[in-house]
Amino acid sequence: MRILLSNDDGYFAPGIECLAQALSQVAEVTVVAPERDRSGASNSLTLDRPLSLKRAANGFYYVNGTPTDCVHLAVTGMLDDLPDMVVSGINIGANMGDDTIYSGTVAAATEGFLLGVPSLAVSLCSKTGEHFACAARVARELVLMLQRQSLSEPVLLNVNVPDVPYEALRGLAVSRLGKRHKAEPVVRTSSPRNETVYWVGAAGEAQDAGEGTDFHAVHNDCVSVTPLQVDLTHVAHLPLVRRWLGQ
Repeated sequence: MRILLSNDDGYFAPGIECLAQALSQVAEVTVVAPERDRSGASNSLTLDRPLSLKRAANGFYYVNGTPTDCVHLAVTGMLDDLPDMVVSGINIGANMGDDTIYSGTVAAATEGFLLGVPSLAVSLCSKTGEHFACAARVARELVLMLQRQSLSEPVLLNVNVPDVPYEALRGLAVSRLGKRHKAEPVVRTSSPRNETVYWVGAAGEAQDAGEGTDFHAVHNDCVSVTPLQVDLTHVAHLPLVRRWLGQ
């Protein structure tokens, strides 16, 4: 099995190193990740300049672009063969609910999915990152599970792992995306040159976090596994817009 591994925290991040070690026990792993932290890059592609691909001393490849750039470049121009799976992570911090729209971690996996490859995005739900080994073990188990399936089409799974020891996990929960409250306002401050600058405010707290959501699963020490799709069509609004347009 061939796995393409990427992330949005950069090729030097502890999460991707831990995940590469775990997946190397069951697959041939190629790492192609951003040269710096690109958290929040979403699905952006770099179209205004060329990209460079370099190799670090540990064998990881890194790109001066976004997580989406990394997967796109690897699959369409670098690798001789299509990977059997794309795995993105381990992100430090949750990617649940509305986070998935902005997440570079999810975006890297989404690009693999769009290119016809089964893909996983793996996040450790903590700002301290104490139990990367737990998330890596969960990811390896899910990779092996996917390998055993006879998939008629690619899947895209968003996986959020509580930051607890593996033995403390209470199982896997297939979950839907929850929803956060509106983000906090931007923070206005001054630069050392006395210029007004703004920091994007923190994400809102969970609003829709009831049973069945990713928030609920992680809160109860379960691994949240959410199948995602790319079709953004609001099907319920199609008749409404047709009426507006007289159709």
